[in-house]
Amino acid sequence: MAAVGRFLKNAWNKEPVILVSCGIGLVGVILPFISPFSKYSGMINSATPYTYPVPVRDDGNMPDVPGHPSEPKGNNLEWLKNL
Repeated sequence: MAAVGRFLKNAWNKEPVILVSCGIGLVGVILPFISPFSKYSGMINSATPYTYPVPVRDDGNMPDVPGHPSEPKGNNLEWLKNL
């Protein structure tokens, strides 16, 4: 650990701009993996459809197609309301 401290002190004395830029780059790479927002953004992205739902005329044989756009069918998004 002392060797790392000596290296950082020496690098800070010689090239502080490069040391700071490397630190910012490391934080930028590590932060998405430890951020709690990554979990919730992934959950929202998985619940969002990739295509816009086109209205389908129900002939009575499609139980998974809602009869009205406001009918609550599909993925449950209660977890999003409780954040």
